[in-house]
Amino acid sequence: MSAPPTPAAAPAISPQVRQLATVGLVVGVFLAALEASVVATAMPSVIADLGGESLYALPFAVYLLSSTVSSPLWGRASDIVGRRRLYLWGVVIFLIGSALCGLSTSMTTLILARAVQGLGAGALLPLTLTMIGELYTLAERTRVQSFISGVWGVSGLLGPLLGGWLTESLSWRWTFYASLPFGVAALLLALRFLPETGRPRPARLDWPGALLFTAGSGLLVWGLEQRQWLMVAGGLLTLLAAVLVERRHPEPLLPMRALRQRLPRVAFAGNLLGGAAYFGVIAYLPLYAQGVSGGGATSAGAILTPMLVGWTLTAILTARLVRTVPLARIAQAGFAVLVVMFAALTFAVHAPLWVTSVLGFAVGTGMGLAMLSLLLAAQESSAREDLGAVTSGVLFARQMGGALGVALMALLIGPAAIESGGFQLAEGLRRAYLLALGLVAAAFALSLLLRAAPVTPERKPAAGSVTPE
Repeated sequence: MSAPPTPAAAPAISPQVRQLATVGLVVGVFLAALEASVVATAMPSVIADLGGESLYALPFAVYLLSSTVSSPLWGRASDIVGRRRLYLWGVVIFLIGSALCGLSTSMTTLILARAVQGLGAGALLPLTLTMIGELYTLAERTRVQSFISGVWGVSGLLGPLLGGWLTESLSWRWTFYASLPFGVAALLLALRFLPETGRPRPARLDWPGALLFTAGSGLLVWGLEQRQWLMVAGGLLTLLAAVLVERRHPEPLLPMRALRQRLPRVAFAGNLLGGAAYFGVIAYLPLYAQGVSGGGATSAGAILTPMLVGWTLTAILTARLVRTVPLARIAQAGFAVLVVMFAALTFAVHAPLWVTSVLGFAVGTGMGLAMLSLLLAAQESSAREDLGAVTSGVLFARQMGGALGVALMALLIGPAAIESGGFQLAEGLRRAYLLALGLVAAAFALSLLLRAAPVTPERKPAAGSVTPE
């Protein structure tokens, strides 16, 4: 079996410049992480102010959808024209979208602004992780990943509470304005210190695939949300056409060459299923805290904090474990935890809020173990020229799962339960937990297809690597 290709050595720049460039990238990650955790707590207040209970899921779903569909396009474009320029454009678009969200006067304008914001967010995380993959070796990258995970932890701890405090003390609009100073800081640091890490090369972007993926994903998510089954069928057929186009394009939007190997296929599928379960649930937990337990916006923020902190802490642990434990084993352990915890949550819908918080922390630990290990494994199995596409493709799968998960769980919970709250909302959430349980059980079964790579005299694989076939 031939060894999987690995990225080339990190570019030669001074340690000081590399550190300052990394700080700029980390601030950008903090920007995206803070926005995700802050805004979730404000949505019940947004609905109360702007109306549109039947559209509750769309600001989540549209943001996830636009960031998801644009993510592989940003990643593949960075393989062709370079990373730095596209990263800067991503930050600018994200800040414009954030400002427009805060200025929204109706649910329609908020949904459109969230689409703009998601378009910019589609560049931030995949390009950051790609550039980190090029600036650092695998051994160094685990330490940097620990630092980035710490940033997610700070945002996970402060974001929901900050969102609740801003909503109650000022207005839900300030949950969007809060990201602006961090975005400006990230932009200035990137302009000054971030080097160009990609190798621009002549190629053409897969615009037909991008348009088909956008149209198909939009039809599917919107059709599920509005229960328009012809639209759902049209979305599925359009996505099938997108895959057929991808298979024939010389520079496909998704790394079709990598997907011929078992490891990237499992990484993509695991992120799709795990993202649907996790992001689908957290979209409704703030509503559960207010509509079932009778708390305010701060309580709605507090219920998300354990999940996000749990993800962060175990992502830090995973970055250290990869030196001694195979990535396949870490991913399998993470999905096993998710199966047990989502099963427990189905019995806890009428339990006190602190029980849901404890179980949510455990759900976060499972995601931290599974998601980072699969991402690192996919990166290590990829050639340098495909690194941007593979990284963004894995994130595409996770976020696409999240967009579908939010829409599917809205379908299971129902607008009547969202509006009435109480017992009806709790039972609707139980149905959502059961869906999440089925999704992570399927992901666990797929992770069992991976096995630890043997260490051979010809090539000693990086600690934690798995076999691609």
